[in-house]
Amino acid sequence: MIKKTTSGLFLGAMLLASGAAPAADYVIDTRGMHAFIEFKIKHLGYSWLLGRFNRFEGEFSYDEKQPQDNRVTVSIDVASLDSNHAERDKHLRSERFFDTKKYPAASFVSTSWEQQGEGKAVLKGNLTLRGITREIAIDVASVGSGPDPWGGYRHGFEGRTVLHLSDWKMKEAEILGKAAEEIHVYLSIEGIRK
Repeated sequence: MIKKTTSGLFLGAMLLASGAAPAADYVIDTRGMHAFIEFKIKHLGYSWLLGRFNRFEGEFSYDEKQPQDNRVTVSIDVASLDSNHAERDKHLRSERFFDTKKYPAASFVSTSWEQQGEGKAVLKGNLTLRGITREIAIDVASVGSGPDPWGGYRHGFEGRTVLHLSDWKMKEAEILGKAAEEIHVYLSIEGIRK
């Protein structure tokens, strides 16, 4: 199952950009299905294979005035990957790709945030996947923020990053070659203020 980590993606994900709200802590709204981690990878260089992770959780802290204090933490149940094809999903969960029996969870813990203009930022952090931890950068953008109909307050962001199979020692990287080396990740995150 998903391991809870301290406050703060997978990107995304992915958070932190413009907004008028003061410093606040948010829980990513995965229960309401208002958050998504999706990916695409080329199949032999001829088409795109699309998928997503159905189960993840996380938190983030956001302060527009002091972005150096912004934090994001996300934990992903890697076995929840879904490419809309049962046999392919079984292969993706195998030791040749994500090896979910040995590494059931992936995690992202942010290390820095850099503003890149109004509403845009670069979020850096450590992604742990298949037992390997590497720093990645996620391009993030604010989608919007404000009160919701139930008396709460929400803030949403989207993020994009590109990972490489060989960085995570996936054995299929040797077979699929350069055409399938890049994993494009898209994050859509909506947080509910605590």
